Amino acid sequence: MKTRKARGQVRRFFRRGIACLLALTGVAMAAVNAGVPLDWLGNLAAIPTASAAQETPSPDEPVPLLQRLLLGDSALLAQWASGAGDTAPQAHPEEGEAEAELQQVSPDQIQEKTISGGGTGYVNAQGISLFNRTSKTVDLEAVAQSGSSLTFQPAEAGPQVLIVHTHATEAYAQDSQNPYAETGVARTTDTNYNIIRVGDEIARIFQEMGIAVIHDKTLHDSPSYNDAYDNARTGIEGYLEQYPTIQMVLDIHRDALVDSDGTVYKPVLQIDGVKTAQVMLLVGTDDAGATFPDWTEHLALAMEIQQEMNSLWPGLARPITLRTARFNQQLTKGSLLVEVGSHGNTLEEALAGARLFARSAAKVLLARVGA
Repeated sequence: MKTRKARGQVRRFFRRGIACLLALTGVAMAAVNAGVPLDWLGNLAAIPTASAAQETPSPDEPVPLLQRLLLGDSALLAQWASGAGDTAPQAHPEEGEAEAELQQVSPDQIQEKTISGGGTGYVNAQGISLFNRTSKTVDLEAVAQSGSSLTFQPAEAGPQVLIVHTHATEAYAQDSQNPYAETGVARTTDTNYNIIRVGDEIARIFQEMGIAVIHDKTLHDSPSYNDAYDNARTGIEGYLEQYPTIQMVLDIHRDALVDSDGTVYKPVLQIDGVKTAQVMLLVGTDDAGATFPDWTEHLALAMEIQQEMNSLWPGLARPITLRTARFNQQLTKGSLLVEVGSHGNTLEEALAGARLFARSAAKVLLARVGA
């Protein structure tokens, strides 16, 4: 009798514990959606604020459980939040993340950091470092062996690459050489200073190296940041219909790396005496429940480009990041998201990184052009 009573108490304890955990998670998610600062979560959250392609600034520390839940790194929670587990199909599966709130940054809050792969959550093989923020087990050697089926027609046949900016208003740290009128923290609609300027540099290098490129300069995140991925998808689909020769879409962003104490990390290194922003490739998956059957091909392509970057300019590439959402990458065989520096970098540092990335990527792409 006492044994049954004890078992009942244990079951009730676990049921109450699970209920409390679910309640805490629900409150946290509601707070995030309402725009409440996360400081109230104290040490449980300890999360860095970041853009749609966020990476933990300290690669040697694991991502806390509550942080993973809030950022959608739990596959089950991400599926539930995006409605993938509902009986009714979702017309627009979640492609990215909601806007992250950034605070004004003073120069003394910015810390330089050259980010390399190591610690919990990283997979290393084939000279590649991968930061896996999904529930998937990734065999980099198998991915590299399977490869990507991406091919291009010659440039004379039509555009080969489309450059877009889902978050076009993203900008860099202000300095005396590059002042701009902010429309938000580290954001501006002035295309001479936001991420579109970086896209111009990538497009210029591609064209110099013989790649036919279209650079879409639409401000997809203005005025509504949270509609940006839907807006970008509509634009991309229009280009693909008009130019069927386009086989790659590069979505160029800048990251945002902020520690819980307010420290802003800018990924940077010296290359040939020039301060250069590191570049990160981000690959989406079907981990959040949306259809994306060939995501491993995109990862294989990102690995090829990262290997070229590492070969030409060691340290230029941050670890590839694998994420749960698709980020519109399902639309072509060659779609990738590219993070050039972070909001702690200067525009000049970002342009230096963009040029080197473009030269590396162009070499890989030109080898895939058919006769």
